[in-house]
Amino acid sequence: MRLEPRRNNRLSLRSRNLRATGAAACLAAALLLTSCGQSSDSATSAATEAAKVLPQRTTASPSATADLTEDQQERKSVLDATKVTFDDAATTAVGEVAGGKLVDLDLEGVDDDDRDESPSPTGSPTGSPSPTGSPSPTGSPTATGSPSASPGADGPVWVAEVAEKDGTVHTVRINAVDGKVIEARVDADQDAEDKKQTADRLAQATQTPEQAAKVAMEKKKGTVTSVSLDEADGNDGNSVVWSVDVVGSDWKKTTFDVDAKNDTIVREETDND
Repeated sequence: MRLEPRRNNRLSLRSRNLRATGAAACLAAALLLTSCGQSSDSATSAATEAAKVLPQRTTASPSATADLTEDQQERKSVLDATKVTFDDAATTAVGEVAGGKLVDLDLEGVDDDDRDESPSPTGSPTGSPSPTGSPSPTGSPTATGSPSASPGADGPVWVAEVAEKDGTVHTVRINAVDGKVIEARVDADQDAEDKKQTADRLAQATQTPEQAAKVAMEKKKGTVTSVSLDEADGNDGNSVVWSVDVVGSDWKKTTFDVDAKNDTIVREETDND
């Protein structure tokens, strides 16, 4: 009977040792987990700090616009604001002149030559600078109307030349955003020779400007910004072409001379500026 307490004592000591060993293991595991947690938190913190820096380095790289030339940026700016297509502008312009035919249509600001022209030649220095100063902004778009009353006077503009059968040319200015006519007037500086030349060219042109624009677009995808009836280079006036400008997705302008009789491209030139 005296041995039982000793056995109990031995078992008790073993239990204590096992408990102590288990507690030590648990403590070591806890320390390890805590250390891992700290390491994970540190890694997460470092990754967060890196994430704050990396996007800034990425966005700091120059944009595609910065690689464009001045001319290309100008074309992009004008075309981004333009909502009326060449076809729609042509239809509107011809509708302003009874029996008229289109001889020229140009989107102002796309070509270098347009920058030297006043965007609103009919503006009067003594007139009211505000469009609301006009008593009738919705009045008739004839030559006697006030072009400054139009909401499109300060935006992109299509400028068209439409000729009567005798060669008399009318200038029609169209808002390139809403398609409204800003102005329609007869060119005052025409003489008999000018009218005859225009009438002769129209008589030779069996293909329409819309057909010529389609031919150019089949060769280069983009936006038509100008179509003009002219004599073919190196000719004595017996051949006429539709000169078509197309601006591509790279904002470069390519000019196509399309034979006005058979829709054949006779010249192609790209402006890389």
